[in-house]
Amino acid sequence: MKSIIKIIFHDNVKSKVVIIYFLMLALMSWTALLLEDNEAKANVTLLNIVLFIVPLMSLLYSTVYLYNAKEFIVLLLSQPLKRSQLWHSLFAGVSGSLSIAFLLGTGVPVLLYINLATAWLVILLGVVITFIFVALAFLTTTLTSDKTRGIGAAIMLWLFFTMIYDAVLMYLILVFADYPVEKAITTLLMLNPLDLVRFQVILKMDMAAMMGYSGAAFKQLLGETWGMVISVIVLLVWIIVPYLLSLRIFKHKDL
Repeated sequence: MKSIIKIIFHDNVKSKVVIIYFLMLALMSWTALLLEDNEAKANVTLLNIVLFIVPLMSLLYSTVYLYNAKEFIVLLLSQPLKRSQLWHSLFAGVSGSLSIAFLLGTGVPVLLYINLATAWLVILLGVVITFIFVALAFLTTTLTSDKTRGIGAAIMLWLFFTMIYDAVLMYLILVFADYPVEKAITTLLMLNPLDLVRFQVILKMDMAAMMGYSGAAFKQLLGETWGMVISVIVLLVWIIVPYLLSLRIFKHKDL
């Protein structure tokens, strides 16, 4: 299994797309940190990279890679190899290569120019987002065998979590503004991993003005410490559940 992970990891690390991803992250991160005279503005730019670029790349690249590697997967399954071992290897190789690109592209400049505690939080959450959206991509590819539909579904997932979900949430807040909806908003906030990441980073940077109503309700209801702990647990669930679902489907799927 280790040898398969190594092969898949090396194959992905040498991919032109992953190299371009690393260069793009490095260019945007270094530019934000070197050209911005205000650290808060640089932090906002880095937060946007983590919340928009990382999930988009993790979803699209993983989805396309799995569809293109179908013949390779079938070939490996003809060997005395369990499906679960192959799926674990694919996930480790893809998510590992994308995480390395993020760590080198954004992690290095962040460690050099931002205070250490915030820097490590941004790096950790960037890696967590990578794993979450790679897991969602794995689930997407197991649910449909059609490449076009799979890529379309991946794009729709990205749009849903980055834009549509928050728009719907704001609409609900406005409609039910006269009712005590704090608990419901807190629950809904957990259904979007990007909102949880935004909450944690902004809370760490002490940028309360950017927290928004949902983030303020989350902090007020659970408190800063419990809010952070519960956010971490929910983010881990966002990795584990989609991945285990994809593994279960893959085990019984006719390739």
